[in-house]
Amino acid sequence: MIDKTVATIEDAVAGISDGATLMVSGFGEAGAPVELMEAIIEQGARNLTIVSNNAGEAYHGLAKLVNEKRVVKVICSFPTAAKKAVIKDLYAAGEIELEIVPQGTLSERIRAGGAGIGGFYTPTSFGTKLAEGKETRQFDGQDYVLEFPLFADFAFVKAFQADRWGNLTYDKSARNFGPSMAMAGETTVVQVSEIVELGELDPERVVTPGIFVDRVVKLSSPNRISG
Repeated sequence: MIDKTVATIEDAVAGISDGATLMVSGFGEAGAPVELMEAIIEQGARNLTIVSNNAGEAYHGLAKLVNEKRVVKVICSFPTAAKKAVIKDLYAAGEIELEIVPQGTLSERIRAGGAGIGGFYTPTSFGTKLAEGKETRQFDGQDYVLEFPLFADFAFVKAFQADRWGNLTYDKSARNFGPSMAMAGETTVVQVSEIVELGELDPERVVTPGIFVDRVVKLSSPNRISG
């Protein structure tokens, strides 16, 4: 019997090794798997590389993981935040590496990783510092930059509902990068608000099929943030 649910948050974050690459969903606070990120602190993994839209908010979730100096590199499009961004001080002190990627390019690099695409050309960033050292080509008079896919050892995603097969629905904009990250992660871990019986999810509403999901944990404690 296929059952991808796990009983505890400790089970959800088990097996993360030092030096692992993690994709983390979230657009600001919306769709951020806050509890899973804080569970990694207790789990103990260090020297992590994070792929996310931003580097967390305030001092919880991903920002807390960064603040605990468990992260050595962040690949993101927007490292700062509406609230205090802990990564700024660490970067200024040379304690963390930061790779800035334009948001659309970041999204496509993640999607390319999940879809098995070896690389793609985009006009975004051509002629800027973000394109330095990268291959460029011209198509029909337009200059393009070659970008490569992103992969992760673990993808951490927040969804709304799941069944035991791992089929997922999302809550509006909290979907953000979740579906593509689920495809690009070797092991995909999802925190959800509800686990429903097989057949209760309308197939037309399933955004991420269970084939891309490995672990699902229901977290009864409410998030401290919306989304």
